[in-house]
Amino acid sequence: MLTGITGQDGSYLAEQLLSRNYEVHGLVRRTSSTQRVRLDTLFHDRDVYEKRLFLHYADLDDTTTIRRILLKTEPDELYHLAGQSHVGASFEIPETTCQFTGMGTLKLLEIVRDLAKQPRFLHISSSEIFGRPDAAPQNEHTAMRPVTPYGVAKTFATNMVRLYRDSFGLFACNAICYNHESERRGESFVTRKITKAAAAISLGLQDKLTLGALDGKRDWGYAPDYTDAMWRMLQQPTADDYVLATGAEHSIRDFLDAAFKTVDLDWRDYVEQDPRYMRPSEVTHLMGDASKAKKILDWTATTTLPALAERMVHSDREQQTSSQSHF
Repeated sequence: MLTGITGQDGSYLAEQLLSRNYEVHGLVRRTSSTQRVRLDTLFHDRDVYEKRLFLHYADLDDTTTIRRILLKTEPDELYHLAGQSHVGASFEIPETTCQFTGMGTLKLLEIVRDLAKQPRFLHISSSEIFGRPDAAPQNEHTAMRPVTPYGVAKTFATNMVRLYRDSFGLFACNAICYNHESERRGESFVTRKITKAAAAISLGLQDKLTLGALDGKRDWGYAPDYTDAMWRMLQQPTADDYVLATGAEHSIRDFLDAAFKTVDLDWRDYVEQDPRYMRPSEVTHLMGDASKAKKILDWTATTTLPALAERMVHSDREQQTSSQSHF
């Protein structure tokens, strides 16, 4: 069972689980739109959809429906990937962020606690729980000092997962994920804004790109690597928390460099800064130490930042070229 199955991570994880011969169930919000672009190929596979892949409608705060679905499906593994995951937006909608990201996780843990057959539970945590750490890189023992509403909500959820593991014996894990991107990243995230703009500018469809701060540094990896690690966590004999990261720190300028070089352009000719996109509080020096994941899960992030940016730009160019040919 996956919450957030239609998101970036959920779609990759669903594909990986199906390739391992799982039966996959996903929770989706009931909306007026039935388009779920990231799952399109699975929907149109007659050997998969409604045979090994099933979707169930429920909002994260609809505990009665979620309980009913879990009682009916009896999953062996429950991957909790859903929530309001945009850090910048969390300053605009802090209550919604805390409700879905924080309380949504607690409500799921409460349901699992009551089930006769308790699934192994994974919560996707975030490097945002560390905020402004004293030292880099950070590991599983680094103090949590969140500085964003999203980080505060994730800190609450992460500690609740630990509490339920220690107090109630749940097989519950936190995947403490550093930034991980892909061609399926939402278009409101800075990395995707950059790669879409680089593609559009190279095709003559756009003139400028407006961004906020360019000095922020992140540890950026490739999403399918991270969803593979999530699966490995639930295959271990004991539940634990793991930092998932590349161990390399890059600035937004570095990402701009890599993206625009893919189309032989200099980003400095096209990028403008706007104070409206500056966050009230910014994290600093978030870089992860994934040595525990390497030792126990035999996992290492394999994709470098230049390769990641190049992959995303090529994908955006293909999409934009395709959409232009339809006009």
